[in-house]
Order: sequence, then C-alpha cells, then structure tokens
Amino acid sequence: MSLEKETALLEAVLFLENEPVNLTYLSRVTGLDKGVLKKVTARLGEEMAGESRGLALTEIDGGYLLVPKDEFAESLKENYGQKNEEKLSRAALETLSIIAYSQPLTRSEIENIRGVSVDGMMRLLLKKNLIKEVGKKDVPGKPLLYGTTREFLRLFRLKSIADLPKLDDVESDRFELNG
Repeated sequence: MSLEKETALLEAVLFLENEPVNLTYLSRVTGLDKGVLKKVTARLGEEMAGESRGLALTEIDGGYLLVPKDEFAESLKENYGQKNEEKLSRAALETLSIIAYSQPLTRSEIENIRGVSVDGMMRLLLKKNLIKEVGKKDVPGKPLLYGTTREFLRLFRLKSIADLPKLDDVESDRFELNG
C-alpha cells in the first residue's frame, strides 16, 4: 500500500485548517481510519522535512498543523503574521514562563515567585489566550489556578508542555514557591 493519495488528502485537509486537528477529527473528515492516518502523518512529516518544502508538519497538543519551516517563519511574519501582534514584554515573558514551568498555580503563587504584582501581566496573557483558568485550588477562598493554553504551545511550537527546555538547578530553584 503506497498511501500516496491518502497522504495528498491529508496534506489538503491540513492546508485548509488553521488550528491543530487530532486524529479523530481527521478520520471523520477524510474517511480514513486512525491506523492509516498514523502511517500517513508519519509519511507526510518525512516528505515535508525535505529541503524543497516550505512547510513542516508539526504536532501540537495531540493535533497536527502545517506551519512554515522555522527558517522561513521570521521573514514571512511581516507580511503574513498578525498585524497587531505585540511582542511580549520581559515582565510578561517572565510571568508566562513561571506559569509554564510551575502550572497549575494561583495568582498569589505567581506573585510570590516574581516578587511583584502580576495583575497587568495576567490580564495581557489571558487576553492573548496564552494562559487560562484551569480550576480552583482546594484551600480556603478557592483561588483560581492558571495554566498555559494550546495557543501557548502553538506560538512556541511545542508538542506538549513536556517539550519546554529543561532548567538547570539555579533556574529550577527560581520557579519554586518560597513558603
């Protein structure tokens, strides 16, 4: 079984999607079973890895998405990126990294790690859909817990939160709650 037509079908579907889509969705749209789709995604990923291709198949949070290869992404961003995309400030990136590495955690826990108020940063990160409320902590007052979103994974091209760069001991200590 060569799977050429199935691979071409998958490529067409992924080209039309602008959010990561999982195998269940792809199976429903293409009519292919998940076993075939696993083979086809592997094949498409290999084909897209070639130097003659401008796109890459990436897996984000259990879904698949076609994205420009890293070597082209920056130069294409000016014309094809979001026009209103603001760069995150150092404070916003620091707050986001605390949440990413220590999630789930409360606003006061984030402030304890950062040492300053995070109200403005939290509003910005929530507005940009990089973080979300993921539950409530089982302590008096039931404060909200925050974690990262699928948009965070997409923006940083991570398959899952486990793909974050590993921290050394000094950096790791920085992200631990003090008290």
